[in-house]
Amino acid sequence: MTDLPSKRARVRAEIETWGTILYLDVASENVGESELNIGIEECRQYFYFIDEVLSTYKPESEVSRLRAGKLNLSDCHADLREVWAACEYAKAISDGFFDPWCVEGGFDPSGYVKGWAADKAIAILKSHGAQNIQINCAGDLSLAGGFENGKPWNIGIRHPEEKHTIVKVFDIMDGAIATSGTYERGAHIRDPHTGLIALGARSATVYGPDGGLADALATALVVAGRDGAYLFMKPELAEYNCWVIDRHGDQAWSPK
Repeated sequence: MTDLPSKRARVRAEIETWGTILYLDVASENVGESELNIGIEECRQYFYFIDEVLSTYKPESEVSRLRAGKLNLSDCHADLREVWAACEYAKAISDGFFDPWCVEGGFDPSGYVKGWAADKAIAILKSHGAQNIQINCAGDLSLAGGFENGKPWNIGIRHPEEKHTIVKVFDIMDGAIATSGTYERGAHIRDPHTGLIALGARSATVYGPDGGLADALATALVVAGRDGAYLFMKPELAEYNCWVIDRHGDQAWSPK
């Protein structure tokens, strides 16, 4: 029997996977800490599973065997096939500025999976009674229910080179926010059209309802820079917006 809370329950947890640490902040007025912890543990096991299926760093993962030609897409797990189809859509809607096939070794969904998996975890946690949820996957966040009492989550975006300087704060109740750029990994994103290091933007933050697509669009904007502003005029992206720091200097812009 699930314990009935006498007051608001809140649980914070860390999950080490995907070569990073995921931070979860989960609260509810309907269930107690024990039920929230059950949900967090289910998320932990799900994240471990996704790492086994979709990690390009593990030679025996399904995506690695797919890249090596040892496995057909039709024989892959449904989650991998779902990510493949979602990446096809992200490539099309970004006009090819996001292209996980245009990388060394073949299909690499790393620029999509974190946000996608975090959205899946939101659904898991809600099924266990969670109301207020923040999942932070290496700076890409999926959010639900606000912080508490109708207040939004306050999400700070730090400067690309000055790790202790917050340059923008977003207030978000539900949805996702993803940032890509020259942070810990340096200039690692390549332009799919040229194969060279992307020079469009130093940092790009995208927010909207879908974590995977926000993640992909942030990567696309690092490639496209201001040339990618028109993407957010597409009707399919009406619920998305971005905030971008230019490649040279600290000038920032947003198309809406």
